[in-house]
Amino acid sequence: MAEPPKGDEEDGGAAFVLQSKGEWWHAGFHLTTAIVGPTILTLPYAFRGLGWGLGFMCLTVMGIVTFYSYFLMSKVLDHCEKSGRRHIRFRELAADVLGSGWMFYFVIFIQTAINTGVGVGAILLAGECLQIMYSNISPHGPLKLYHFIAMVTVIMIVLSQLPSFHSLRHINLCSLLFALGYTILVVGACIHAGTSENAPPRDYSLEPKKSARAFSAFTSMSILAAIFGNGILPEIQATLAPPATGKMVKGLFMCYSVIFVTFYSAAVSGYWVFGNKSNSNILKSLLPDSGPPLAPTWVLGLAIIFVLLQLFAIGLVYSQVAYEIMEKKSADVRQGMFSKRNLIPRIILRTIYMIFCGVLAAMLPFFGDINGVVGAIGFIPLDFILPMLLYNMEYKPPKSSFTYWINVSIMVIFTGAGMMGAFSSIRKLVLDANQFKLFSSDVVD
Repeated sequence: MAEPPKGDEEDGGAAFVLQSKGEWWHAGFHLTTAIVGPTILTLPYAFRGLGWGLGFMCLTVMGIVTFYSYFLMSKVLDHCEKSGRRHIRFRELAADVLGSGWMFYFVIFIQTAINTGVGVGAILLAGECLQIMYSNISPHGPLKLYHFIAMVTVIMIVLSQLPSFHSLRHINLCSLLFALGYTILVVGACIHAGTSENAPPRDYSLEPKKSARAFSAFTSMSILAAIFGNGILPEIQATLAPPATGKMVKGLFMCYSVIFVTFYSAAVSGYWVFGNKSNSNILKSLLPDSGPPLAPTWVLGLAIIFVLLQLFAIGLVYSQVAYEIMEKKSADVRQGMFSKRNLIPRIILRTIYMIFCGVLAAMLPFFGDINGVVGAIGFIPLDFILPMLLYNMEYKPPKSSFTYWINVSIMVIFTGAGMMGAFSSIRKLVLDANQFKLFSSDVVD
C-alpha cells in the first residue's frame, strides 16, 4: 500500500517546505510562475507543425482542458480535506483516491522527471540568455554556453536556500510581472520585424509528406502540453492557509487571465512573422546569427533580462518537490527551521541538487526536442489523464452523467495523443541525434 502520510509534527517536508500560510493570490502567483514561463516563446515553433487553424484549435483546447483539469483536481483535494484526508502531495493524493501503492511510485517518478527537467531547462535557458547578451557585446569572446550555465547554477544555489515554498511568494509576483513584460516586448518586436523593410519572407506551408506532417503535428501537441503543464498543483494548494476550499479556483482564474493575454499574443505574432522558420526560442529568430537584429536592440535586451530573471523563479518553484522529498527524510521538525541541525543538511542537499541540474543542462542543451518528450511522457498523464480519473473515483458521478463521459473522453483522447506524441517526439530526438554534442555551445531546436 502507499506510504501513509506523516503528521506535520514528524514531516520536515510538510512543516518546513510546504508551509500552509498563503492566501489565494499567493497561489495565483505560484500557479502563474509554474505555467507562464519562457516556454511561451516556443509557441510559434509549435504552430509551425500545426499551421494556423489547427494551431489555434489545439492551443484553445489545451487551455480549456487544463483549466478544467486543474479545477477538478482542486475539487478533489477540497473533498478529501472535508472528509478528514488532507493531502499536500500529488503522490499521496493519487495513492489514496485510487487505493494503489504502485500509483504512489508512478506519480513520484513522473513528478521527479518533470521537475528535474524543468529545473534543467530553466538553467539552460538562463545560460542561453546570458550567452545571447554576451555574444552581442563581444561577438568573438572566449566564453561558451557551459560557462554561463555554471554562472546561473551558482546563483540558483544561493536562491535555493530560501526555506519554504511560501517564501517565494514575492519572487513569484515579480515573475508574473516579468512574464507580462517580456511578452509585451516580444510581441512589439515581432510586429516591428513583420512590418519593417527587412521583414523575413513568410511561408506557412507544412511538411510536404503526410507522414512527416503527422509526426510534426503530434510533436507540436506534446510541446503545447508541456507549455500548459503544471505537475505541482497539489503542492501549490498545500501552501494555502486552511481551509483551502475555493481559494485555489481564484488563483486559477488569475493564472489563466495571464495565460490568455500572453499565450495567444506570443503565438500569433511570432508565427505571423517567421512562419515555418520559427525557432524554438523566438528571441533567437529576432536575433539571427547573420544580419542585423530584426527589432531595436534595447527592446530585445530588456526582454532577455526579464526572461532571465523569471527563469530563476521557475527553477525555484519546480525544485520545491525535490526539496520537500529531501527534507521529509533529512529534517528534524523538533528543532527550528534555521537550527544548525537542519540548516547544514539543507545547504548541502540543495547545493548538490542544483549542481546536478546544472551539469545536465551543460551536457545536454537540446531544449526543443526534450520539451516535446517531457510533455508527452510527463505532463499528459499527470495533467490531462489523472485529474479526470481522480475526480471520477472520488466523486463517483453516475456513468450516465455528462461529467463522467466528458472525463472519460478526455482520458481516452489524451492517452492516444500522449502515445503518439511520445513516439513522434522520441523519433525527432533520434533524427536530430547527429547534431547533439556534449557540452555544446549551441542549443539544439
